Amino acid sequence: MRNPYEVLGIKENASKDEIKKAYRSMAKKYHPDQYDNNPLKDLAESKMREINEAYDYLMKNGSNNNTYNTSNDTNTYSGESSTMYQSVENNINSGNFRDAESELLRMGTRDAEWNYLMGILNMRRGWYNDAYNNLSTACRLDPNNFKYQSAFNRLSGMNSSYRQPYYGNQRRDPDICNICATLYCLDCLCGGGDCGGC
Repeated sequence: MRNPYEVLGIKENASKDEIKKAYRSMAKKYHPDQYDNNPLKDLAESKMREINEAYDYLMKNGSNNNTYNTSNDTNTYSGESSTMYQSVENNINSGNFRDAESELLRMGTRDAEWNYLMGILNMRRGWYNDAYNNLSTACRLDPNNFKYQSAFNRLSGMNSSYRQPYYGNQRRDPDICNICATLYCLDCLCGGGDCGGC
């Protein structure tokens, strides 16, 4: 089980009233009944189970019992990783894609959060094939993470044209495309031969 305080989005010194308030808010947001006929229903059910487990744990063990072991918490980052991930996220949100990519590529870790952030970066750039690969890897590495699944489902639900073959990838250099198009038009205007015969 992940850190129950993190699951409910509260501080580790939260009172029982704060725990109950956070639980009600999360339950309202993720209750599966709100996701009828929605592809996110399974994820909502999984998230709701996690919320219930966290709430039960905190209510049974007391709000001031802060001895929860976070060593198995797959979404807790400490030290430099936490700072780096936050910096990458800030750069992506600010549109500083080059800096975000540079920071990600300097990191030695390629865990679920790394793949998620790289996927979001690629999606913002319009590199949908790469984004698809990164987000699916993040989901495979941490299948119970609602944030990763939600981003992956959002991308998957987009028009299927994002799954373009490599030659249709938006990474092409637009200048090369313009040159090719210009040569083609010039060739057509010159009677269909190669441009040298004009």
